[in-house]
Amino acid sequence: MKNKKNGLIAISVILLVLIIDQASKIWVKTNMSMDQSIEIAGWFKIRFLENPGMAFGMELGEGSFGKLFLSLFRIVAICFIGYYLYSLVKKRYKPGYIICIALILSGAFGNIIDSVFYGEIFSASYTGHVASFVPIGQGYADWLHGNVVDMLYFPLFEGTFPSWIPQWGGDRFIFFSPIFNIADSAITVGIFILLIFYRKTLAVSLEKKDKI
Repeated sequence: MKNKKNGLIAISVILLVLIIDQASKIWVKTNMSMDQSIEIAGWFKIRFLENPGMAFGMELGEGSFGKLFLSLFRIVAICFIGYYLYSLVKKRYKPGYIICIALILSGAFGNIIDSVFYGEIFSASYTGHVASFVPIGQGYADWLHGNVVDMLYFPLFEGTFPSWIPQWGGDRFIFFSPIFNIADSAITVGIFILLIFYRKTLAVSLEKKDKI
């Protein structure tokens, strides 16, 4: 009975994150041009950017090969995390721990959807131009080469580095400057809660897995 309950919890978390993540990305992609910004509050903006690489605007490798490698790596990672989550449900681990892994899996899955499909089903986004759905094969990139849509921007405050700081003295800065999405948030929250509350559970589960 507990297996079924934990399974439903995991599926619900994954579906909820994927629905919110993809709905927000599709809305932004089809309603905003590149680098367009909508101010929700002074400390929170919806700002549309596309990320060709990893979470929070980071990149892995250069050009087409780097993008392909990253997409394939994500797919392999999702398979491993998915199998790990399945084993946790079967072994009746705590719901909180299962939710953390489900958050990480759903976040990774949400971003791989962009990488695999968006290049094929959307026209290109650029400054002054809003993208639209196009017939498969007429999009801006090949399979596995799509860009990840980012839009959550929290410029909590701006300031200037003191002049005595080497290299950055006198430069302006924004805290917090990364632009990310719901999928990135799910991964971050899942890992954060995992490390704060479930470090021992994670260590034990991985140790058991190594002994199998």
